Amino acid sequence: MLPFASRVSVVGTDIDRACALLKEDQVVAIPTETVYGLAGNALRTEAVARIFEVKNRPTFDPLIVHTDCLEKVLRFVREMPERAQRLAERFWPGPLTLLLPRQDLIPDLVTAGLDTVAVRIPNHPLTRSLLARLDFPLAAPSANPFGYISPTTAQHVQNQLGTQVPYILDGGPCQIGIESTIVGFELGRALVYRLGGISVEDVEKAIGPVEVMTHSTSNPRAPGSLQSHYAPRKPVFIREWESLSNEYPPEAIGLLRFTELLSAVPTRNQVVLSAKGDLSEAAQHLFAGLRSLDTAPVKVIFAELLPEKGLGRAINDRLRRAAAK
Repeated sequence: MLPFASRVSVVGTDIDRACALLKEDQVVAIPTETVYGLAGNALRTEAVARIFEVKNRPTFDPLIVHTDCLEKVLRFVREMPERAQRLAERFWPGPLTLLLPRQDLIPDLVTAGLDTVAVRIPNHPLTRSLLARLDFPLAAPSANPFGYISPTTAQHVQNQLGTQVPYILDGGPCQIGIESTIVGFELGRALVYRLGGISVEDVEKAIGPVEVMTHSTSNPRAPGSLQSHYAPRKPVFIREWESLSNEYPPEAIGLLRFTELLSAVPTRNQVVLSAKGDLSEAAQHLFAGLRSLDTAPVKVIFAELLPEKGLGRAINDRLRRAAAK
């Protein structure tokens, strides 16, 4: 593997350069429609180990394997249940991850030693072109320090990992803005392990009833399912700020709101996710909004939960994890 000697990563749209680095077992930040990923050759333990090292991610937390077509996915899994096939046909490429029995060529480090592997086909033109040029899949968790807010622009990646990643493939702002929905199958049941960019309602339209099983305090079955995750450095509370108004004056409070500002707190310390009440727009702005408040001159962040429907459930899931102690 070639060493990464540069102090600041290069940002650009050069797919050939990204390919070359990945073939040398280096890591590259890549855009997807959900969030930016930190990618490495999923079949090479050395490259996968570098992902864990850069992110400071515990190795008990498995990774998602990305490729560009269903034919390639079938090389990495032992079987695809009929309901998984229906979901793949309906939502790929897109923000859906399937948890399926793995082939032995997938290293244990990718799956945390589990007998299943998380796979998906992302819906971003740059990354799909990149994947089509590679003869190996990419393991790619979010391109941020473990547990922190996921990145939705190349600049977010550079701000946090710019001294550790040789190249950031810049695909512009992510269009979905939250991670993929993870669906798996156990004992005949369809299970949602992580709420994400495809709503539970849409999953059920495709395959019928599912069970939602999202949080794990240790040894998760699926990526991104730890109870505390996606968190800013400043404390996050999911309650009305007035409940702690004696402890925090208005100018020390950051507010994350769904549709409207509040007059009692300075406007500069507030983020509105969607003035028109659009859940998809709110999801797209969620992580950027949390980052903005994390760098604002406030001591604490109060977040408003959104309606528990559609993508609102996934947004609320991220907010609850950000607020988890």
